[in-house]
Amino acid sequence: MATSKSPKKAKSKKTKAAGTDNQKLSALDAAAKVLAETGKPMSCKEMIEAMAQKGYWSSPGGKTPASTLYSRITKDISTKGKESRFQKTDRGRFART
Repeated sequence: MATSKSPKKAKSKKTKAAGTDNQKLSALDAAAKVLAETGKPMSCKEMIEAMAQKGYWSSPGGKTPASTLYSRITKDISTKGKESRFQKTDRGRFART
């Protein structure tokens, strides 16, 4: 007696509800939020400290979170160009566009 296997159910994707602040932000989203709140250019190290202090994002145990954030911001600028949320203002400093 052969039993037929039912096809695997597709997992539903979780989507962010509009206007919910209680969900975890990504590092890039948290950095954009910090830069928008301060209104001044910041280094990645300053952004990491501000994001952790405000509870927006904290490193999950990485040794160099500021370097990782720097890499992600520069990649965002290079791939999105003028559409990027970030702008490089000086060496190692970024602002929100």
